[in-house]
Amino acid sequence: MTASSALTNQLQAWRDGESNARERLFELAYAQLRSIAADRLAGAAGPACLSPTELVHEAVLRVLGREPAWLDRAHFCASMSLYMRAVLIDHARSRSSEKRGGDIIHLTLSHADSGEESTIVDLLAIDAALTALEAQDARAGSVLHLAYFAGLDRHQIAAVLDVSVQVVDRELRFAKSWLNARLQTRL
Repeated sequence: MTASSALTNQLQAWRDGESNARERLFELAYAQLRSIAADRLAGAAGPACLSPTELVHEAVLRVLGREPAWLDRAHFCASMSLYMRAVLIDHARSRSSEKRGGDIIHLTLSHADSGEESTIVDLLAIDAALTALEAQDARAGSVLHLAYFAGLDRHQIAAVLDVSVQVVDRELRFAKSWLNARLQTRL
């Protein structure tokens, strides 16, 4: 049994109400979730604000008590990346508030399919741009989120969104271009 199918089986067991399925699920997924978190934090500038372990734990805490609705490993990882994004944004906001006296967290995003580094921009600007993109074109926003924050490849994104790989490629090209233009006007 592959790791992907084992994770999918645990997701099904959790949905079916099997005791301890949630714990087994997170044990199986922990290394992959930690890898996603490490990728998101790898480009952080300045002093480290969260470790990958802390980011995963904070995201998992947000999931506990909710009904599981994930279909498979890719869907689970995509959803968990949304929780990680929320944790990062909340943490960035708290650190940048005048009350706390912190600075804005900077994060480098790498292009999922080309490996090249974009310029370092702050996480709050990226979140605001992604939110604006999602309002304008929900699918393009989802594709970009799944590529950058979830670290999914084109085929996994297509499976999660139930579209063809060609649609994912087209949406990703548009979303990258839109995001770059949006962030350039901000800088």
